[in-house]
Amino acid sequence: MVELFKDEKVTGEGEEQKGRPLAWRMMPRDLDEFVGQTELIGENGPLRRLIEDDSIVSLIFYGPPGTGKTALARIIAKRTRARFIALNAVTAGVKDIRDAIAVAKHERTILFIDEIHRFNRLQQDALLPHVESGEVTLIGASTQNPFFALVPALASRSIIFEFKALSRDEIKTILQRAVTSPRGIGLNGLELLPDAMDFIAVQCSGDARRALNMLEIASLVAEGRQQRIITVELLKDAIQNKALYYDEDEHYDIISAFIKSMRGSDPDATVYWLARMIDSGEDPMFIARRIVICASEDVGNADPVALQVAVSAMYAVEKIGMPEARIPLAQAAIYVATAPKSNASYLAIERASESVRNEPLQQVPLHLRDAHYSGAERLGRGRGYLYPHNFKGHYVKQKYMEEEKVFYEPSEEGYERNINILMKKRRSM
Repeated sequence: MVELFKDEKVTGEGEEQKGRPLAWRMMPRDLDEFVGQTELIGENGPLRRLIEDDSIVSLIFYGPPGTGKTALARIIAKRTRARFIALNAVTAGVKDIRDAIAVAKHERTILFIDEIHRFNRLQQDALLPHVESGEVTLIGASTQNPFFALVPALASRSIIFEFKALSRDEIKTILQRAVTSPRGIGLNGLELLPDAMDFIAVQCSGDARRALNMLEIASLVAEGRQQRIITVELLKDAIQNKALYYDEDEHYDIISAFIKSMRGSDPDATVYWLARMIDSGEDPMFIARRIVICASEDVGNADPVALQVAVSAMYAVEKIGMPEARIPLAQAAIYVATAPKSNASYLAIERASESVRNEPLQQVPLHLRDAHYSGAERLGRGRGYLYPHNFKGHYVKQKYMEEEKVFYEPSEEGYERNINILMKKRRSM
């Protein structure tokens, strides 16, 4: 029978290193070796105080990969002399949770669940009573926002700490240790040039595991070529391209940044976030729909052409596909970003909807009602209606609602300035 969880006492010493990946071998063994997350575990950091006071309760570590979530969980177990049981939510089931709880009943135990956001509701519910009773101390690691991914009861019973991507200087500190440490590649006699170290620090996007994997691959290539120096050129040969991190949580954050950049009239930020989505494999039609919405919600009648450009781009995406479709997407996004802005149309429908929901419904005035059926005239339908095209300027003042209300208030931006002038004139008649 396959054992789906790893059950071990964490001592940090004498662990089998042979054959382990470099990222595993360089995993920090204590808080002094830990790099990053200074807001949490720096001096007087909230998580450090919990660790040093031995006051660990159930925790959720939330953040991008390679930021130290697993390493810190192991350090906590070692520091508190607790048994460390690790489950991966991808492979673990309810039985594995029960087996772990059975072990926890006999001694202090930290149950670490990697990718806890992948647990379904049944699995989370199976875990909840044991966390609530304190039978086991849970440490969950998630790359997705736990307030979205976890059932509210489990999230509310845990302290949630958000981990940040590591800075380039922090990545370089980790790389330098790996180059010089016997646990790393320090015995191989390899030199990592400063510009090569900078290259890794940029390419890894704040992910220490990815940085160490890149270094390990480069070291193997260097040894195979009988080179003692790791250069940028060697790294580029060893690593073909950078896989972008893009999970569900990142999906919402980046599309939010994209929309807000268009709304904020910043074409450079707009096209950057667009490129992030495209290179990460986002659905181009999803992007196109967001541009259409922004063109109407945030530009509106300040530049009516923006909506036409956005809809045309959406049509082009449908017809030509990727990768060429990225060009009309960029054109439309930049047009919307640089267009004059008005949310007057959006506010108008919001106000009108609020009136419909919260106020007595208005009846259609008799002169506006449908008069195209037999007997309509006898009921007074359409009687007194004034046909605007029969009047000068194709406009005539008449009542279109029982109770007149103003929902649309044109701005002074772009073409909407002309609408504003016209509406003020008509409303004053």
